[in-house]
Amino acid sequence: MTITAAKLLADDTRAAMCLALMDGRARTAGELARHVGVAASTATEHLSRLVEGGLLVEARQGRHRYVRLSGPRAAELLELLTAFGPRPEVKVNSLRSHRTAEALAFARTCYDHLAGTLGVAITDRLVDRGVLDEDGLAVSDSGMAWFAGFLGEELTARSRRPVARACLDWTERRPHLAGAAGRALLRRFLEREWLVPRETPRALRLTPRGREALGDLFDLEWDAA
Repeated sequence: MTITAAKLLADDTRAAMCLALMDGRARTAGELARHVGVAASTATEHLSRLVEGGLLVEARQGRHRYVRLSGPRAAELLELLTAFGPRPEVKVNSLRSHRTAEALAFARTCYDHLAGTLGVAITDRLVDRGVLDEDGLAVSDSGMAWFAGFLGEELTARSRRPVARACLDWTERRPHLAGAAGRALLRRFLEREWLVPRETPRALRLTPRGREALGDLFDLEWDAA
């Protein structure tokens, strides 16, 4: 699938549509058309190709056609290709664009786990404390106990997904934690409202409660925004 997917993502419009779906949510063709600034007919054509190529899956509800990423493998491929591409340039004449770029770079969803500066920093702390092995970010034996204590349940892989894996962060160009462990951490951060979604798709805001909690848990200092 990689070669076909790479060809599909070589088109900027299709790549932008896929990146808009990296929060794991389903969206309509109309929503994606407005997001990337193309006509509805153009968006429909692009989405059909992405579905045929296996990057997206679709579901119909009444008259609406919803699409979402086909799964973690598609999200991993998107993040990897983005990380090896050129860094996105911020338009200096747009304060809104600058703030959006900063928000995404600091904390965002990468399909179902945490990415950005915050995600990489937490991953580094977990490696430093021996919860994760530096090589491939596998969860250590003591790390399994740490996750069980923090989550209140045993950490297990689902279907063919690994318990933990490294995902190359496209803004930091360093790995953040993915897999079942990454998913479980993000879910718990959101449940406790340490992180909350921003208006910008995928972007997450660190709350004052989260700043204090993550500071205590991981010995990190960040400004709440």
